[in-house]
Amino acid sequence: MSGHGGGWANPAPAGLVALAVACFTFFAVLCGKVEHTCIPLLGIWLIGGGIVQLIVGLIELNEGAVTGGNVFTFFAAFFMFVGAFEFLFKYFAALNGWQIDARIDGWAWLVLWIALWLWTPAYFKSTLVMTLLLLCLDVAVPLVALRDLGLVGASASPIAGYLLLFTGIFGLWQATAIVLNTTYGKTIIPTGGPLVK
Repeated sequence: MSGHGGGWANPAPAGLVALAVACFTFFAVLCGKVEHTCIPLLGIWLIGGGIVQLIVGLIELNEGAVTGGNVFTFFAAFFMFVGAFEFLFKYFAALNGWQIDARIDGWAWLVLWIALWLWTPAYFKSTLVMTLLLLCLDVAVPLVALRDLGLVGASASPIAGYLLLFTGIFGLWQATAIVLNTTYGKTIIPTGGPLVK
């Protein structure tokens, strides 16, 4: 039962939960809460998240959500799918002693960093929770990029990790608000008004 005139329901909560899974697991890795032997499992979780986010992105694009649709789609591709396959590849490369210049990852993350910074003002018209989520990513992603480029040391990892944990928490908050507020037809979980009307 769709509850409305035959169109799609808002898929963003599923995409935000997938984002939270990635952010919580990245936090665990970056902050040393798990051993690096978890990497193949992390890769599998990211493949699942990528499937969800790609579906969400395509639905949002179809519904005319330019910002959300594009962000979910590029997150699906690069944060989730590329991240998953890279984790798996690097794990098996390390087992086999293959030498890889992983600084190329920093160059790719540089593009993601720039895109996030340039697109962040679009989220100033969204809820306060979504703006805070993006601002956390706006610091975490550059730290990952700079670390992968070899321009900052491993001491940046816990900072990025905690910012990603906060990103995941904000994502869960926003996802819960959308589901509960829509279901009950009123504000159950507040998300705060936009910074820009």
